Amino acid sequence: MKEFESLKQPRSRVIEAISQNMGLYGVTPSIGRLYCLLFFSDKPLTLDEMKEELGMSKASMSLAVRTLLDLNMVEKAWIKGVRKDLYVVDDDSYQRFFDYFITKWRPANNTNMKAIEKSITELEEILTDSEASKEIREQAQVDIKKLQNWLDYYDWLNRLIKSFETKEIFDFIPINKRD
Repeated sequence: MKEFESLKQPRSRVIEAISQNMGLYGVTPSIGRLYCLLFFSDKPLTLDEMKEELGMSKASMSLAVRTLLDLNMVEKAWIKGVRKDLYVVDDDSYQRFFDYFITKWRPANNTNMKAIEKSITELEEILTDSEASKEIREQAQVDIKKLQNWLDYYDWLNRLIKSFETKEIFDFIPINKRD
């Protein structure tokens, strides 16, 4: 058992750092600690085992696991003869990042593009409105130009998202293994 004590400090350091930065994934530090518990576990864990280890309520534990499942950060495991749900970390860090980025950014990107496209259409109508003042038409033209620049950005962002889906991003930023 003394040997396992030597693992405690290095693991605790990583758990603390990861859990404090889980806000990037839109989750709390306690969900980050759960993720790290599963990451360092040498076997799939049940809700009860995780609850006992972290001292969280069953309801909090259930919500945390559901959140990690939704983010594709953990997955259910199956072991013959075990009736309770078991969970393990999906250890493909690259795919986990891609899944999260795609899930969060694509809908936001699409929503923004639709709003901008609709606004450009309305602003173009102002340009042809003979009752609109010259000043309003000029401002509409300025706004159209600004919004078209945003559309260029969102088009670029869609291509970035697509490169994650197709893994083409690795052509530009290869995975370099440490020696």
